[in-house]
Amino acid sequence: MTTNNSPAPAAPARLSTEAIRPLHTLDPDGPQDDLGWLDEAIGDARVVAIGENAHYNRESYQLRHRLMRYLVERHGFGAYAMESGFVEGTLTDEWIRGGQGQTGSVMANGMTSLMGLWTEMRAHLEWMRQHNVECAEPVGFYGIDLSGSNISLLPGLDAVIAYLAHADPEFEVDPRIRETASAFAAPSAFSLSQAVTAYGQLAPERRDALTAGLADLAARMEGRRLDYRQRTTAHTYERALRALHLTVAIDANARAMARGDHDSVFFNRDGAIADTVEWILDREDRIVLAAHNGHIQRWPAHWPGMPSAATIGMHLADRIGEDYLVIGTTNGTGQTLNTEADFYAGKLFTDLEPPRPGSLDALMAASGDGPFATDLRRLSPADTEAVRAISEQRLGTFYCDVSPLDAYDVIVHVPRVTAAEPDDAALAHSPLDVQKAFAGWEPR
Repeated sequence: MTTNNSPAPAAPARLSTEAIRPLHTLDPDGPQDDLGWLDEAIGDARVVAIGENAHYNRESYQLRHRLMRYLVERHGFGAYAMESGFVEGTLTDEWIRGGQGQTGSVMANGMTSLMGLWTEMRAHLEWMRQHNVECAEPVGFYGIDLSGSNISLLPGLDAVIAYLAHADPEFEVDPRIRETASAFAAPSAFSLSQAVTAYGQLAPERRDALTAGLADLAARMEGRRLDYRQRTTAHTYERALRALHLTVAIDANARAMARGDHDSVFFNRDGAIADTVEWILDREDRIVLAAHNGHIQRWPAHWPGMPSAATIGMHLADRIGEDYLVIGTTNGTGQTLNTEADFYAGKLFTDLEPPRPGSLDALMAASGDGPFATDLRRLSPADTEAVRAISEQRLGTFYCDVSPLDAYDVIVHVPRVTAAEPDDAALAHSPLDVQKAFAGWEPR
């Protein structure tokens, strides 16, 4: 008989039961008595950001829907701002305020980057529409991201051209601007590589002329601000100008990618999104902000193969301070967004392994069996030290550096996540490249 004298493996770190706020359900229609911790957590914050570990998970949609309902009904939040195209969001906002149109069309065309193609998002939008019928204080919808799924200039450019036709009918936008933009337009995120290739094939003088043309449009709109606001309205003018600024950002990113400067793409995008959130804050008192953990965290983003980049959360923390509150999320196992190249061939999701020991996700997974929330600002000294010892988190399938106590105010842990359910009506109104990719995917 042999004796093994090696020490037993150490038990994984975990938080105390006092740090855990169990969530009895993720069902948006469920009772809200387990969400009372939110009252103290949010305080007077004007922007409450709710993250997700990866896009298109069923549980992430449900969690954000449930928390949004609570914040709207109990705390008077008046806007839902989502990581989706700004220009396209106007269609969604008009629909939830009682506008006409088929729900599937709104989901496909009023949201970008595949964000609206899921039944869980349908439930979210339908609740907002019904709320606006029944309540005196409506809730609005805003896209905060670059339009055209971060690829195409056309949605923003067309919005600006339509505005100028009304505000300045004697002025004709140089048709070569739209002609060049059309040369590398893409119907959806699935056509990213084709769009990048097409831009790279443009003659340098055409790229330069496009950039100069957009700069001339921006100068014209800004210089004639008082005239244009008087001829139309302040709201329509400011929305058109924001659309133009975001279109300029897409063009800048296209130029950066063409010269191999991928770092600037991340800086430019998050800075532009933060500007849009600030634009919304000039119009709404309190906002629910829904975006990826890697965008909302008050900590630099560390995407694979890239240097650290300032996030939306860092910009907003710098601009509005304590009025910005961050709810990050962690996951255990299940399915998550596939970030490999075969995503574009229809393999949308991949298996999510148990979190790596020592990560934020592992700490949270060891601390409770069901969904729960933890307020990082109200931990005991021992729990604070356990969180302080963490230096990495999982975003989808990869890990990156983080200081949780600096990055987040609250963490919600979901033990298992699954793929959201594609919405047939939304897919029927989607571009052909989207329909083709989804046709090759079989949910499990």
